Amino acid sequence: MGSLERMFNPRAVALIGATDREGSVGLALLQNLFKSSLDRHIYSVNPNRESVLGIECYPSIGAVPEHIDLAVIATPAKTVPGIVEECGEAGVEGVVIVSAGFKETGEEGKKLEEEIKRLGHQYGLRILGPNCLGFIRPPIGLNSTFLLKDPEPGQIAFISQSGALGSAILDWAVSAHVGFSMFVSLGSMIDIDFGDLIDFLGRDPYTRSILIYMENVGNAKKFISAARGFARNKPIIIMKAGKYPAGARAVRSHTGAMAGSFEVYRSAFRRAGAVRVDEIQDLFNCASVLDSRRLPAGPRLAIITNAGGPGVIAADAVVENGGTLAQLSNKTVELLDRVLPNYWSRGNPIDVLGDADVNRYSVALNACLSDPNVDGIVMIYTPQGAAKPVDLAKRVAEIVEESGRVKPVLTVWMGGDEVLEARSLFYRNDIPTYSTPEEAVKTYTYMYKYKRNLELLYETPEDLLIDPSPPKNFLKIVIRRALLNRNTILTLDECDRFLDAYGIPRARGELATSLNEALAIASRLGYPVALKIISPDIAHKTDFNGVALNIASEDELREAYLNLVDSVRSAMPDARVKGIYVQKMVKPVNYELIVGSARDPDFGAIILFGAGGTAAEFLKDYSIGLPPLNQVLARRLMEETKIYELLVHGFRNKQPADLKKLEEIIVRFSNMIVDFPEIKEAEINPLIVAGEQAYAVDCRIVLDDKYVDSGEPYSHLVITPYPTKYVRPWRLKDGREVLLRPIRPEDEPLEYELIKGLSEESSRFRFFQVIREVTHEMLVRFCNIDYDREIAIIAEYNEGGRKRNVGVGRLIIDRDAKRGEFAVLVADDFQGKGLGTKLTDMVIEIAQEKGLDSIYGIVLPENTKMIRLCRKMGFEISYGKDEVFVELKLKQEAPRTLEAGPKREERAKAVSESMESSEQK
Repeated sequence: MGSLERMFNPRAVALIGATDREGSVGLALLQNLFKSSLDRHIYSVNPNRESVLGIECYPSIGAVPEHIDLAVIATPAKTVPGIVEECGEAGVEGVVIVSAGFKETGEEGKKLEEEIKRLGHQYGLRILGPNCLGFIRPPIGLNSTFLLKDPEPGQIAFISQSGALGSAILDWAVSAHVGFSMFVSLGSMIDIDFGDLIDFLGRDPYTRSILIYMENVGNAKKFISAARGFARNKPIIIMKAGKYPAGARAVRSHTGAMAGSFEVYRSAFRRAGAVRVDEIQDLFNCASVLDSRRLPAGPRLAIITNAGGPGVIAADAVVENGGTLAQLSNKTVELLDRVLPNYWSRGNPIDVLGDADVNRYSVALNACLSDPNVDGIVMIYTPQGAAKPVDLAKRVAEIVEESGRVKPVLTVWMGGDEVLEARSLFYRNDIPTYSTPEEAVKTYTYMYKYKRNLELLYETPEDLLIDPSPPKNFLKIVIRRALLNRNTILTLDECDRFLDAYGIPRARGELATSLNEALAIASRLGYPVALKIISPDIAHKTDFNGVALNIASEDELREAYLNLVDSVRSAMPDARVKGIYVQKMVKPVNYELIVGSARDPDFGAIILFGAGGTAAEFLKDYSIGLPPLNQVLARRLMEETKIYELLVHGFRNKQPADLKKLEEIIVRFSNMIVDFPEIKEAEINPLIVAGEQAYAVDCRIVLDDKYVDSGEPYSHLVITPYPTKYVRPWRLKDGREVLLRPIRPEDEPLEYELIKGLSEESSRFRFFQVIREVTHEMLVRFCNIDYDREIAIIAEYNEGGRKRNVGVGRLIIDRDAKRGEFAVLVADDFQGKGLGTKLTDMVIEIAQEKGLDSIYGIVLPENTKMIRLCRKMGFEISYGKDEVFVELKLKQEAPRTLEAGPKREERAKAVSESMESSEQK
């Protein structure tokens, strides 16, 4: 594939479609490229011109006398496929297609777009667009757009899916002196997408934060993977358009009806560590403050104001945006009592009154900075009283600096010209300042949400005791049998098999095919019981009077059984009735919950948790997560709902729920969804919490026959699950057995012990320094990995009932997915037992499976054992001054064969004629 690094930092650029015709896109592009050229070479390409603006013009990209890193195409749509093929043959790294007239024009345009995509893939050519503005890189002086404005260099990267919006944002940014590290318009996104750009910008030294305007995510798997990889280091802030989609999907479960697209996007952003904002201005407000050094510890906000009205507005905004008004400590109230009149509210907001001077503001700010109940402060000033705006701003800046910036302080200096100098002072001192209280409060709550999202990436989950290998093959037979009978909805007794296999507790029940059988089952279970109609044609049993509850005797059961059968036959005479399910009633019913899954068109399988029962769709108290889930993610899923407070604290005579049991049920349910792409929708509703227990009382599973025997077990997921195929036992040379398996986030304690127990030599050989302190952040980086981008195989040894990690083989795949860097570490007391060789061999196996061309590593010259091992396993060894480079080629370069295309002469003639026609127009 072409290199994004060279495409976005080009040494040589060609404009195809260059012209000097006034008012044309080609002229605007050429002028921008020449204006920002610096040390790079700019070439004009147009078969109908000998020169443009006095500069030689070449007839084709192949005639340009230099290797081109970036080609910008501004020619009629029908000529673009031929030009893209010429670029591919010339070895161009990447192209920007600003031309319009593709899928937005209909079927013919769509075919052109598909042909361009095919050619890009054939030649390994990266493509931005078509129908895009291009991109601007102010720090390196490159403007490949036809826009008239040049933004200043800055540390913000802005990616827009809308060209018109991008143009407006650029216009505003220039007037507001907001600088960019990169400005990108994606256009139709047939190749380069959000994931590619996040990958590039995550490593870009000029970029500190990434702002995105998104309409649709494109390749969701790539986006999630890239965002999770870089959100820890660079804030990713997203405005997603389309909050209220028109139309509704046909669904067969409460979960499917409840899980709207916008909620799924919000959940995906949260899982990726990104923060979602509501408005364009919020993007830039957040970009200035989302720095990990100043993120709030919690949601508790103190408001200091010299005017009651703005204080009330700010307090309302706190509640509306999901924040918390801080409860001031007694000490803070005492400090404020000394400078405020005795009639002040003694609460939050803190109204220092209209006559407040600099000292009164200072006391309030210092008190809040010292208050353990306060996580952040919004300070509001209106021009009145003794405090002058600049004098107060200077003092605020001094206090913030003296405090060590331990808490975020956001300022609101309201007014016009008289507060401009004060705002400039805040900008110079890196203190966020806003025009309105709502902006400041909303930005603070975004800061807190971003911090919470990062915690998802950092928090170590508990190790739940869950069977990783349920009888999946048996359950596959259940699915195939149902589909052979043209049943896409499993019956309750079939669903029971899935629940039992995954260890999800359920209310006891059995299927009866006659009244006498139902009576016998009820006698075994004990009364009271419930009766439920079982039919593959009935999704919601209660809609057809297909459920009878609280049956306390044989007589009641006889009557209920007959009524149930008559009711369903009357409502749905053609329904296939398999029988009546007799189920033990669960008592007491403390809470009714729902755990479900549905299939999102962008993000694949999703997991839903919330308040359940027949009114689940109307209660709308739920949250959404992306599988696979672990213990931490399951708990976060619950925490996002209103019913969570009841589960934690109880309500009236209802005791709290056992949250650990609920976490385990959610994780087990998630595992089931991960294992079966054939499950389109699934739902436990209700999941009844009864005392300290929880039971699945009703379950529905809807199948999708397209995924049966698909050969891609995780094609329904955007986050790759734990790769169990790499789990295998292995015996050391001395006979001891270890379990080789991929690392998990839960392995953080084991990884800590391994690194902490290394000798200084082993530590230096692996990390090129002696690790004195093993931090949580370091362990998260090692254990919480994206299995698409990195694999770490650990050797788990059971030492008298205590688990130890005694070795790690790690493979990190390069961004171009062609090569991977590997490293091997073995505990000192397990060296010389063959483990290093085995881990290296497994790394080679995984690299081959992932289609890498080669793997490489960096070794210290004195690490002779590793150098000998690599030489033995066929690595090429290159000695440098301070390090040794080892590389193993995994496959031989095959000569590239190109698909047949138009003859060069015919293609060149067609392009020339079309461009000439365009010029005349």
